[in-house]
Amino acid sequence: MQHRILLAACALSGVLLSHAALAQQPAPAGDPKAAHKKIAMCEGCHGIPGYRTAYPEVYAVPKLGGQQAAYLQRALQAYKSGERSHPSMRGIASGLSEQDMADMAAYYGGAAK
Repeated sequence: MQHRILLAACALSGVLLSHAALAQQPAPAGDPKAAHKKIAMCEGCHGIPGYRTAYPEVYAVPKLGGQQAAYLQRALQAYKSGERSHPSMRGIASGLSEQDMADMAAYYGGAAK
């Protein structure tokens, strides 16, 4: 009986350690050149100087170029998870992979657009 308990405890600790290791993996490095194939959906709003949107409310669309890459990546993750609730941004972010987000953040974070 003690042998089974010890085996179960070892198996459980292995599972917990593997989950902890996955959670600590760094975010993928962004490639600004790869983002060129992914930014068309951003440019429709964020690429128009002075653009104001009317959905879901009227506000000035923020400029992305020159923002901190880490902030941009976290913002996209928050839209994807639902932590941020803008419907258009949530719809766009939901189709992005972690690598897509990293690439786009690297592109806009390094640009003064």
